[in-house]
Amino acid sequence: MDTSHVKPPEEESSTTAEKCLTLVSRNQWGALVPLCKETLQYPAELAIIHHTALWSCHGSQDHLTQLRHIQKLHMQDRGFDDIGYNFLIGRDGTVYEGRGWGVVGAHAKGHNHNSVGIAFMGNFNDEAPSSAALSSTQQLLLSGVVLGQLHHNYTLLGHRDVGDTECPGNMLYKELQHLSHH
Repeated sequence: MDTSHVKPPEEESSTTAEKCLTLVSRNQWGALVPLCKETLQYPAELAIIHHTALWSCHGSQDHLTQLRHIQKLHMQDRGFDDIGYNFLIGRDGTVYEGRGWGVVGAHAKGHNHNSVGIAFMGNFNDEAPSSAALSSTQQLLLSGVVLGQLHHNYTLLGHRDVGDTECPGNMLYKELQHLSHH
């Protein structure tokens, strides 16, 4: 599988600068063409973390199966124009492009026009997210700031902070404090 690598700027901490972000494009995972695509007017001010609340993925084929399942569910059953999230994070730390940067998502009603939605693949009510997934999320957030797609002073929230839901699961929600960008 082809992947793109985004490296953060050298002025960041050495542990940050040494890591690479593995990003799988929509084309690479076989995404359907969106029915409609709305562009964000400004850099996202919020980064909202979700979980897919589905099965835990073990390997790239599981990730691809789940991605296609989610997109079908969102488009056919929920009437969305595309998969709802901007990005999805696999247990192995691979980042999958959902709607991507600069596109209005369908992940947090009332907050889609000023946010980026990032979903961890799996159910994190009782399972902890992997360190690889957390690290990749941190790198993705940094990349969003560097690219000008995420406001440099963004607010990081769990989906439950903006809606009546248990998402992103108790175990993942506890880890959000460690994804600070300051």
